[in-house]
Amino acid sequence: MSGVKRAFDFLATRLLRSRLGVALVIAVVVLGIIGAARLLAGPIDAGSDLMGRPDQPITTVDPTAGDDGAIATALPSPVTSPGAATPASVARRFALAWLAHRDVTAEQWHAGLRPLSTPALTEKMTDVDPISVPADRLTGEPVLIPQTEGFVEVTMLVDSGRLRLELVSQDGQWLVDAVDWERS
Repeated sequence: MSGVKRAFDFLATRLLRSRLGVALVIAVVVLGIIGAARLLAGPIDAGSDLMGRPDQPITTVDPTAGDDGAIATALPSPVTSPGAATPASVARRFALAWLAHRDVTAEQWHAGLRPLSTPALTEKMTDVDPISVPADRLTGEPVLIPQTEGFVEVTMLVDSGRLRLELVSQDGQWLVDAVDWERS
């Protein structure tokens, strides 16, 4: 009996007080709980709907109910006042004025942009030097990307990349509100 007493004494004083001993006890308890749960759950039915892939797609919405999404699927049409310039023509005129930066003073260049720009853009561009314009000529036609009835993005190819303009409608008149250029 002294061998059993020694083993019990070793377990109680050394092994269970070490990290390894505690980890072994936790592992045995977890495995015991999992084994007991499997025994109590019974056999798994191989024909259960939860085990295999469904025959048809799982739908949570009636497909005939229509579009209930927050994002509109049809692009909005920009609204222009009668007799006013379209967003594409305003964008083209602005781009041509923006590109006309050679052999002009900064005041002349800004004066050409001002009637086609919002007051906010005019203010942002007051310190822009026309010599910093990175392109010289248009190489493509305006491409409209309507966002709302009163907001349109327009992209145009220029000789050194792509010019992107944001136009807003103010009192039925389209004006450029932002200018961006990216190298191709």
